[in-house]
Formats: sequence, structure tokens, C-alpha cells
Amino acid sequence: MDDWSREAVSTLKGVGPRLQEKLARLGIRDKQQMLFHLPLRYEDRTRITPIGALQPGQTAQFEGEVLQAAVSFRRGGRSRRVLLVKVGDDSGILTLRFFHFSAAQQKLMEKGAWLRGFGEVRMIAGAAEMAHPEIQPIDPTHPPPLPQALTPVYPTTDGLHQQGLRRLMRQLLDELADKGLQETLPEDWLVEQGLPAVSDALLRLHNPRDAADVRRIQAVRHPAQRRFIVEELAAHRITLLQRRAELAALPAPRVEGGQALQQALQAGLPFRLTGAQQRVIDALMGDFARGRPMLRLVQGDVGSGKTLVAAMAALPVIDSGYQVALMAPTEILAEQHARNFAEWYTPLGIEVVLLTGSDKGRRRAQKEGLIESGQARMVIGTHALFQQSVAFSALGLVIIDEQHRFGVAQRQALRDKAPDGLVPHQLVMTATPIPRTLAMSVYADLDYAQIDELPPGRSPVVTSLIAAAQRPALLERVRAACDNGKQIYWVCTLIEESEALQCEAAESTHQQLCHELPEVKIGLVHGRMKPAQKEAVVQAFKNGELQLLVATTVIEVGVDVPNASIMIIENPERLGLSQIHQLRGRVGRGSEQSYCLLLLGQQPSRQVMERLEIIRDHQDGFVIAEKDLELRGAGEVLGTRQTGEAGFRIADLLRDRALFPLAESLAERLMQPDQVQRRQRLVANWVGDRARFSDIA
Repeated sequence: MDDWSREAVSTLKGVGPRLQEKLARLGIRDKQQMLFHLPLRYEDRTRITPIGALQPGQTAQFEGEVLQAAVSFRRGGRSRRVLLVKVGDDSGILTLRFFHFSAAQQKLMEKGAWLRGFGEVRMIAGAAEMAHPEIQPIDPTHPPPLPQALTPVYPTTDGLHQQGLRRLMRQLLDELADKGLQETLPEDWLVEQGLPAVSDALLRLHNPRDAADVRRIQAVRHPAQRRFIVEELAAHRITLLQRRAELAALPAPRVEGGQALQQALQAGLPFRLTGAQQRVIDALMGDFARGRPMLRLVQGDVGSGKTLVAAMAALPVIDSGYQVALMAPTEILAEQHARNFAEWYTPLGIEVVLLTGSDKGRRRAQKEGLIESGQARMVIGTHALFQQSVAFSALGLVIIDEQHRFGVAQRQALRDKAPDGLVPHQLVMTATPIPRTLAMSVYADLDYAQIDELPPGRSPVVTSLIAAAQRPALLERVRAACDNGKQIYWVCTLIEESEALQCEAAESTHQQLCHELPEVKIGLVHGRMKPAQKEAVVQAFKNGELQLLVATTVIEVGVDVPNASIMIIENPERLGLSQIHQLRGRVGRGSEQSYCLLLLGQQPSRQVMERLEIIRDHQDGFVIAEKDLELRGAGEVLGTRQTGEAGFRIADLLRDRALFPLAESLAERLMQPDQVQRRQRLVANWVGDRARFSDIA
């Protein structure tokens, strides 16, 4: 029935090699992939709006006579030409402005010509204008008929225009209406859910015809949209479940014992594990006992003790004769992990090796030798761990800290270092709170565990909003705190997504504070300093030699100074709530009451104040993540690199959360043995060869 849909797009009229290459950049190689290239939005070209009725910000279609057309020159010479065209009808006059135009286009807009145009209206000096509207010449006595449906706007790429895409799609839709597509989903399930068949759903979304369809599509409430949202979510979930099943079938290192080492480690601690830590450790031990590769995500709020859980999990692996590799995103964090592990493991006779990009020459060769020989049982490092020169003797467990900082190729490169065809167990940790509703869908290929309890004795950090005008009073508070032996972080936030500008801002703030607080010992750390410089400054702060540390968000993870009890974050409106919460977690690690002071920029908006009041009023990172999700959307909270949200064509992780259970139940049904063909078609339609939603396995 739908063999025709698997024909290459080159069989469509007008598709040559160059256009075929552009379509391939959109993941379109055959007709079916093109049919599932759904519109992003729709434009209403079904009516003409009188020029006098055009409103600022409105996107509308007009018809009018060219009253005047002239080329003017902006400062900069002839290359800065502007074509200004005035068109009018009985109701008013509209200016069209073109910065790029050809002689042929100019000829179409000579005085006396009639045009039909479509564009966005803006008001310039009280007059209505459109910049670069789409135009076509018309005969006013016999104008071309108006479309009977909304005009779809498709995702596109460089050199591929909407008109060309629509022309190709019209060919395809005629073929679809004539031949139909084989149904992807179980017919009884569609009837049960009140959802349309695949061919009808595609025709309605590409070419909505009646007013009711239009209203429901614009509100994302059309049954065809619901069908495809659920279908796309199910397709991604199936991809993850299939990957998980493939991984589970591979041999894993056999892990036994370790209890004596775990008991010895606990006996040396000055505190007891929390109930949440013990629950997660028990879950990890259960994973090892299953005899297949562990793939576990552990989420824990700032300060919940994830590192100690990782250390407890590594001991049975080491006791079973294997090595453990822990990969951290920054040298500061890797060095801190190495210090903690050495403190815990050295009394147990376990050697810990730290390998980072700073290791060069003979020192690096010596460390690589310890790793390759198997003498180094616990290996901690940064990206250096998965470089080709690093060889493990018997890698049994990979621990990834702050996993969203690493790409799939990097994680795969480390996993591939396991010997004898074994797949090492994988423990993925993050302190970036992800709402559970999203985590269960985004990470369907991982077992999920949460450390939802903070160690006893940690008091909540008091958070306050400080207006820019109160900066002098804040400086006096800093001076008094330093006089009383307190230590303080002063964080400069990201400027225009530029690390260079961020570092410049930190250097400027450091100089200004040194001038304003000459009696305070102030240090500076940012991402462009050499690793040895950063480590020296951080160590001086830890040793109490510095009272105030000016830093970029490089200290978000990895700097642990119990005596630091005040965190000042400059321009917090530039950060997401979860990132502010991460930074705030750098204080409150000692017995002193700690404070996080958010130093606002000039005249923050009401929306900014509402966001920051959430961080002021809440201590639970997961509650904050839920609020952040509602305010900023899933792509911002999770990061498109982390979740692959860029791969979604119609589903939205925030808007469509209520459909997750339905998508999960559909995925489970399609995972049954008798649904292989449906499952394959579904994944081919929505994911294809781009398994980009979660690529940890």
C-alpha cells in the first residue's frame, strides 16, 4: 500500500541533486520522511486585509496599487541601497521597504502596478510599513484566487525556500490522497482514543481546510496533532527501550563481594549515611547482582552526598578485580573528587590516580602506565580519560558526573575501553535537578534513583534579593563578614553567551572590589586561566589565605569550602533558577548560617522578580526545577544538547507532559513481539537514523 512512500525524493518533479542534498540536511531522503516533515506554524492567506485596517505586529495579506517607487542610498555608498515602495487602496497607504532586491523585482513594483503582498506590519514614525514582504503582481480585474486553507510554514535550511517546499508537498499530498499510507498504530487503539488514521491526520495538518480545524490546530488541540504528539513521544521511548534491551543482552563484569570494604569505609566516616544514600546504594548493589550491564541515573540535590554513594558503589567492583573510572567535566571538580576518594580509599589500600589535561610528558606517561597495568584501581579524570593513549587493564564501572556536560561520542569512547568484549557498568550522576516527570521520559533507557534527603546538620541557606542601589551597603556587609573570619564568593554571571566577555567582567569586578575593599584579601578564578593557576587560587581560598573569591560560574560545581558562608551572585537574572540553586549549594556546607545574596541589575522586570522570588522562597532543587520548567520550557531547563529536544518535530516536553503516560503505554504495546513491523515503521518515521533523545547507552 505504501511502497510508493519509500521512493526517493528525487522521484518528485523538480528535485535535482542540489535540492536533494538540501532536503537531506533536514533528514528527508524519501517521500514518507517528507510527509512527516510537519509544519511549524500556519499563515492565514485566505483573506485580504484593507491597508487602512493593518495593525502593528500583525502578519497579514494586502492588495494595492503602486503609487510611488524609488531607490535611496543609506550611508555607505551604492551597496547600501534601499527600495521604498508606497502602495495604496481605498482605505490607506502602506510603505514596503526592501534592502536586497534585483532589477527584475524592482521592475515588478513600478508605479501603476498592482501587487498582492504578505508580511508583518510595523509602525515607523506613525506610518505602516512592511520590510521584505512576499509579493506577486496581480491583475486587479481578475486577481488570482485566494487559498482555501491556511498556508503551512515548514522547518527549512539554507537555500531552501518555503515556496519550493510547499510545491513539493502539494505533489506529495495529491499522491497521499490517491494512494494512502499503511497505518502505523493499532486501529483499535486509535478508535479507543478517538484519533484519526495516519493518512487523514497528515492531510489535515498539511492542509487544514475549515475554521474549526484552524482554531484547534492553533491551540494545539487537534486530534491529528494529539495523535502525532503521542506517536513521536512513543517512537523516542521505543528507541530508548530498544537500546536498553540491546545493552542488557551484552556481557557485563561480574561483581561480587565488597561488603567488608564498604563497612571499613563507613567506619572511618565522621557521620552516618542518610537513609536516602543507603537506599540508592542498595539499588546499585541490586543492579550489579542482575548480571547485566548496569545503567543507572542518580539524581541528588546539591550537597546530598552523591560522591560518597559513588565511592560505596565502586568498592564491590574494585573488590571483584576491576577498575573504576570517574569522569568529571572540569579539572576543579576532578581534583576535588580525587582528594575525597584518596581520603576514603587510601586507608583501604586502594590507589587513586587523577588524570587531567594538565598532565604532560613523563608524569602523564607514568599515570597511563599505572592505569594500563591495573595498579590504579580508581581512576579519576576529565576528558583526558577517553583519549586514545589511555588503556585500562580491566574497566568494570564508568561513573559520569554531571553527564549533560559530555557528548555521546565521549561517553562511548570511555565505555569502549573495557576489555574482552565486556560492557562496563555505568553510573550517571547529576546535581542538576530535572523534574521527575521529564526524567522518567528523557531517561527511559536508565534506571532512575533519587537522593532526596540532605545530611543532618545542614541548615537552609537564607536567600535575599539586593537592589543595585544597595551595593554600598552590601560592600559594608562584606567588609564586616571578612573581619569576623567569614569567607565569601562573588560570582559574575554569563554575558552574551561569551566566555571571553564573562572572564573580562570577572577581571573588571576583581579590580573594582580590590579598590573598594583594600583591606580584604581577594582572589580571582575564571575559565580562561591555566589549570595550575585556578587550582592555586582555589587552594588558597580553601586554606583561608583569601577571604573573598571572585569567580565566574566555573565554581558552579567542584569548589567545596565549608568556611565559605556567603554567596553573592551578580546579575542573577542572566541565569536559570536551577543554575542559581547549584551556585547557592557552594555555601551552607559548614555549621555556620549561610546566605545567598542576589545582586540585581538595573530595574529588573516584574517577570524577572517573580522568577527570583522562587529561588528566594524555595530550598528544594526539584521544586525549583519544576517552577523553572513552567517558566522557561523544557529545552532551557534540560538543555537541547542533553535531551535532544531539537529532534522533536511536533512534541513539546512541557506542553505535552499530560500525554506522557499515554505515550508510554503505547510504546509498551508496540514493544510486544507481534508489533515488530509497526514499531520499525514508527521509529523510521520519527527518529530515523538520529537516535538523539538520550544517547547515554
